Amino acid sequence: MNALPCTIYVSFAGALLALAAGSRSAQAARVVALLTALASWSIVLAAATGFIPAAGLQDLVNVAWIPEMGIRYHLAVDGISLTLLVLTGLAATAGVLFSWNIAERTGEFFALYLALIGGVYGVFLSADAFVLFVFYEIAIVPKYFLIANWGSTNREYGAMKLVLYSFAGSALVLAGLLWAYAAGHGTGFSLPELVAATGSLSLAQQIGVFGLVFTGFATLAGMFPLHTWAPTGHVAAPTAASMLLAGVVMKLGAYGCLRVALPLSPAAFALLQPYIAWLAIIGILYAGFVALVQDDFKFVIGYSSVSHMGFVLLGLAAANVTAVSGAVFQMFSHGVIAGLLFAVVGRMVYERTHTRQLADLRAMSLHRLIPFAAVVFVLAGIASMGLPGFSGFPAELTILIGTWQTQPLWALAAAFGVLIAAAFTLRAIQVSFFGRTGTDRCDTPIEPLPAITWPEKTGALLLLGATIYLGLSPDTLFDWIRPALQSPYFHAILTGGAS
Repeated sequence: MNALPCTIYVSFAGALLALAAGSRSAQAARVVALLTALASWSIVLAAATGFIPAAGLQDLVNVAWIPEMGIRYHLAVDGISLTLLVLTGLAATAGVLFSWNIAERTGEFFALYLALIGGVYGVFLSADAFVLFVFYEIAIVPKYFLIANWGSTNREYGAMKLVLYSFAGSALVLAGLLWAYAAGHGTGFSLPELVAATGSLSLAQQIGVFGLVFTGFATLAGMFPLHTWAPTGHVAAPTAASMLLAGVVMKLGAYGCLRVALPLSPAAFALLQPYIAWLAIIGILYAGFVALVQDDFKFVIGYSSVSHMGFVLLGLAAANVTAVSGAVFQMFSHGVIAGLLFAVVGRMVYERTHTRQLADLRAMSLHRLIPFAAVVFVLAGIASMGLPGFSGFPAELTILIGTWQTQPLWALAAAFGVLIAAAFTLRAIQVSFFGRTGTDRCDTPIEPLPAITWPEKTGALLLLGATIYLGLSPDTLFDWIRPALQSPYFHAILTGGAS
């Protein structure tokens, strides 16, 4: 367990090595990036094998950093953070494999990529709110350069919009944390200290603190109506960046809501809980309907990602052990499935056909030209719809069951989103891979496409294997998550805001 902080340091060291290796050859930078991602993921998996679930964080590092402000470099882990650390290692490794074709400024690309990964690891390990905020900012900066330099459609606009929304959300988070810190007369930024400090505020002030911190984090999680950066950013980003944005970066926002915002002011959360739930439901339905009418293949996946993240926010809003454990499971499941969908669309399809327009793809018989991509997309689509045997099923089912326990009307409304997801997913499968008919097959000649490469196949099988394994053995994660929610730290929010 004590080796987990090395995931941060290995990622940052790997970023420097990739930058140096890139000055010699692109292949060297790729190898360094892959070895770095594998090393960090191996550390996480090794820690997971010896992890003993418990109620509360288990300390890893706790030393003074800025004593004058009570800030400590405090890293810790529980079943929730470990779940997301495993996801980060998996997504990082798969992302490197799907970026094997990057030939322009390869060293710089992977340096930024690994720096982002290091920041993500830091967020999930932080037990001090200020340290979490620092790593959160570190994860934001590389996103802009990855999209602006290696992206595609409207990449500068997409990069700028994403970063502006992210920094605006960060500013709200920082303002809320400083307010809570001041309420505690500067005792420190540890999460329990901030929770105790906000308890001394009036209800109106607690609502202000909670509103700032929750809105800031929920912006990065893609909460309606602050979600518009996500589809634009996903479409503009290169494949690996799209995978990370949907796979882990949006989870930073949801994790911040759960770890920081909700416990910070349980009374304010209890008051605003219905509004949060309905915003999540609106996001599920609205993004699903928008995905249903998109003509750009990547926009379909981008809006579907926002819709599925709505289930995460709904699970948090329902605020019982069943719903919240489902929300954390959905963070992992969506990270894997969305990453796989973006990999197929951005790397396997777009890099070969040079189009994402469904009308163009319809005439290509892609199931004949790239059958591996067709099979993977069908399976990923089925997983995204939440069918049994894949991770999406236990995740969304658990959220809906937990939500029903809190408010049946919320569960009924959200369940309609499952039907919409089935509609836009089946439409995307049919039009993109199986749309060519016998009547037009001879009228539109098609050229052979390059074969799927071994890095693409390896990355796809890693992600696909993860969603199938967790679909068949969901208790692997639930056995980590549920004990963590028994911590006194989460008690107030899981009992309706009662102290």
